Amino acid sequence: MSDRRRRFKRGLLLLLLIAACTAIWFLRPFPPNETALKAMQGGEGITVTDYGEWVVFEGGRSFDPSVILYPGARVTPESYAPLARLLAGYGHRVYIARMPFNLAIADIQRADELLKNFPDQPFVIGGHSMGGAMAARYAAFHPDRFSGVFFLAAYPDKRGDLSQTQLPVLSLLGTRDGIVNSQKFEAGKSFLPTQAVYMSIEGGNHSQFGSYGMQEGDYPAIISAQDQWQQTAAALEQWMLQTMLR
Repeated sequence: MSDRRRRFKRGLLLLLLIAACTAIWFLRPFPPNETALKAMQGGEGITVTDYGEWVVFEGGRSFDPSVILYPGARVTPESYAPLARLLAGYGHRVYIARMPFNLAIADIQRADELLKNFPDQPFVIGGHSMGGAMAARYAAFHPDRFSGVFFLAAYPDKRGDLSQTQLPVLSLLGTRDGIVNSQKFEAGKSFLPTQAVYMSIEGGNHSQFGSYGMQEGDYPAIISAQDQWQQTAAALEQWMLQTMLR
């Protein structure tokens, strides 16, 4: 083998190694913190069941609609346990998707399973960050199957255009969010119905919709994570009550 060919093979192997290391770094998940792991434990009237592809939270009472939540990029479903427990406490069954590589874009159709298995069950669908955008894409192709769509520090793109639907929409954004691009967020409003509701969580940030620590690039929140979860759950509950009265 010539020296030139050896150098080419070594260079190619080096490039492949760099690409593999980059992929491994990018796909590193944001692990749930201690608070999230504690919230994953059943008790106090809340049942938590990990079915592999779904983590499900249920309270002792049951009210429609059930909630489908797509996680943000690289965020594990367990990281949303504190918020899910609060929603289950209001009586809603909460399904948090476990996505391939923790990326909702890798399996946008994940909700197919729930719609097939529970054809008569009212659902709202939404998500955090990338998960919200992917949930909107799914809802755009199944608008008659949902009672509403919600966004947690997220916005739709053209493929998630809901502007011509009558779906109730709730968008929540912390005033200390350092991740969401404000220009893209504003542009995303053109893909939502005119009746969409926008709410700000004063002092909340991007990371505290979940429970996985501080995301790089985010701004420090000036309210506690518990306060942000409670405000988020209360806003979702009020919105869901209104959607079911339509």
